[in-house]
Amino acid sequence: MSGRILTGDVTEMRWCVSHRADPVAARLADRHYNRQKIGSPQFAPTGSCAVFLTDCARAFWITSAPLAEWVKHAWAGAWVCSAFRSEGAGRASELIRQAVAATRAHYGEPPALGMVTFIDRAKVKPTMVRGEAVWGWTYIKAGFVPCGETKGGLLAFQLMPADMPSARPARARSTHGMPLFDQVRHDTTSSRETRLCASTG
Repeated sequence: MSGRILTGDVTEMRWCVSHRADPVAARLADRHYNRQKIGSPQFAPTGSCAVFLTDCARAFWITSAPLAEWVKHAWAGAWVCSAFRSEGAGRASELIRQAVAATRAHYGEPPALGMVTFIDRAKVKPTMVRGEAVWGWTYIKAGFVPCGETKGGLLAFQLMPADMPSARPARARSTHGMPLFDQVRHDTTSSRETRLCASTG
């Protein structure tokens, strides 16, 4: 298993702009372990967020930008990767770097504490690295470093601004997702998604 840590800027952008009620991304969110209410049209935390869906509709990402005064963990003010799930969309560590670049393009200069993400060891299997169980290995390969635990026991990983790739905008819109008020019926999305995934897979 490769242990190469990714650095520098991204060379491509697989992410497309999505939104918190994108029905295609919602289906992926329903299979993420931290989903609060499976089947709910909206799947992002309250407050400001950037939602991305890959060009093949096999991965989604949420960056939250909560107000520091509403945050209870030790990294108040940092951007938070609230959810990332890939179902065969490509190398996950590269998708993470691209999502960070897209987040920078969306929000501008990163906060002093950069970006953090949290992993629940009770719900996520570790990766065996040289015989050792390692949680967050994909994030570590994308440049994140372990930085402690929350009071609830979640593992925390942090990417500081100096280690982030430069801003690179997400693509204008996924052909798989739909605008919030699109007139296309939701039950036609699945067949369209299948056809387009077949052409890009």
